[in-house]
Amino acid sequence: MAASTHTVTNQPPPLSGYDVFTADRALTEAVDRHVGAGLLDEVRGELAGLGRAAGSAQLQEWGAQANENPPRLRTHDRYGHRIDEVDFHPAWHRLLGKGVSAGLTAAWNRPAGHVRRAAAFLVWTQVEAGNCCPLSMTHAAVPALRADPELAAEWEPRLTSMVYDRELRPAHLKPGALFGMAMTEKQGGSDVRANTTAARPLAESGGYELTGHKWFCSAPMSDAFLVLAQAPAELTCFLVPRVLPDGARNVFRVQRLKDKLGNRSNASAEVEFDGTWARRVGEEGRGVRTIIEMVAATRLDCVLGSAGLMRQAVAQAVHHCTYREAFGGRLVDKPLMRNVLADLALESEAATTLALRLAAACDDGGEQERALLRIAVPAAKYWVTKRCAPLAVEASECLGGNGYVEESGLPRLVRESPLNSIWEGAGNVQALDVLRALRREPGAFDAYLREVGLARGADHRLDAAIKDLLTELADLAGVEARARRLVERLALVLQGSLLVRYAPPEVADAFCASRLGGDRGASFGTLPHTLDLASVVERARPVE
Repeated sequence: MAASTHTVTNQPPPLSGYDVFTADRALTEAVDRHVGAGLLDEVRGELAGLGRAAGSAQLQEWGAQANENPPRLRTHDRYGHRIDEVDFHPAWHRLLGKGVSAGLTAAWNRPAGHVRRAAAFLVWTQVEAGNCCPLSMTHAAVPALRADPELAAEWEPRLTSMVYDRELRPAHLKPGALFGMAMTEKQGGSDVRANTTAARPLAESGGYELTGHKWFCSAPMSDAFLVLAQAPAELTCFLVPRVLPDGARNVFRVQRLKDKLGNRSNASAEVEFDGTWARRVGEEGRGVRTIIEMVAATRLDCVLGSAGLMRQAVAQAVHHCTYREAFGGRLVDKPLMRNVLADLALESEAATTLALRLAAACDDGGEQERALLRIAVPAAKYWVTKRCAPLAVEASECLGGNGYVEESGLPRLVRESPLNSIWEGAGNVQALDVLRALRREPGAFDAYLREVGLARGADHRLDAAIKDLLTELADLAGVEARARRLVERLALVLQGSLLVRYAPPEVADAFCASRLGGDRGASFGTLPHTLDLASVVERARPVE
């Protein structure tokens, strides 16, 4: 028998076997707030079931397996025929199937569909973020397809189905389908109007032939894709099926898969079109207008995804510090560590509260709510996604050397954390989009002011921040150069107003003091020591 040299002590138990949804107080309270009483028990039961699955050791293992076994491209079969297929680890398919069955593509035809999906998406991101990409693309394709009622009638039931069918076959033979997206090109990037992919009209009504390339194609094994190409009347949106109705494969040449920093389980590809059949979506020359609703939905998913990553990072950090002892006591009770954890918890709760508020606006669908989304979505996408990376890094530091080791799960969160800030338009794109809304759509800023105004008088720091914001907006000279500063303030004021209205007093007080009152340093863990930080940390602790 091997000799035992030591006994392992002072190591926290794994954060496993818990309900990811129910343990998240900020999220559960947001769901309670935005879901009607008659539906709330059903929604909470549904989300708790998903939360228990997400917190289980089995699904945590699937997430690790999917991340550790990235997809592989097979361009040809054994006989030399071009097949352009991407192989995924079985864990990927299990997770994707679970996500589809949980309704992560079914928001559009369910009561309170956007809020219940948003909460589920935030939970599901904490298991494995890569499989959320095809779920997001599929969800977001629905409003774009509605530009063509005939196409929407054909495809929407497949996209909102809660059945996952991984087989590559004609979509009309499948109980459910997934969508991808291919917009950006080498020479243009975010400037999609610089696209050179050409679309030649065919004799059949709405049919075209595409020739060109796409530098980024999301989820290349999807059943169909939304693509932008230059038609005779300029940039137009198209639907490109992977397999044609007669069973023949469309020309969809996957040239290579991107070797990415994070998001390793998900395939992002470069693809070539060469006589590829496509169906026009919407009118010729109105490609950006047609696809803009899809972009808005995926941007909201970037906010949700970042909020999910932040929540998991905070949960891991607080859990570790609750059990770990150093210098004569628990880390969570040490004043300086408590300050760090409270600061991280504030960032996470503000992100979650804002994300669910935007989802509720999508469910409402009224004119004022749509106007609010016009500014709030790009502002939230700008700010929340940018806060994710520094938060993930700081959370990993809370675990010390353990947080730098792959087995802890924190390195995966760190690698994933910059993703949502880059995808669907990086920071400058979002900031310029907010400026565009301010200039062209005065109703959008009016809706924003009405929203933040609901909290006026409740906190003097919030009131001062609103006043300063109005002063800054009164002078738009040279505004582009200071757009990031302006959009940051728009997001922070909106977060502050929501926390003042809905969060416990200790959370709202700490947020307004640090984010709006300026009483903090440049890094996490520099909150005023006079605040009730213990209560903020306890609220963020995942209860097992």
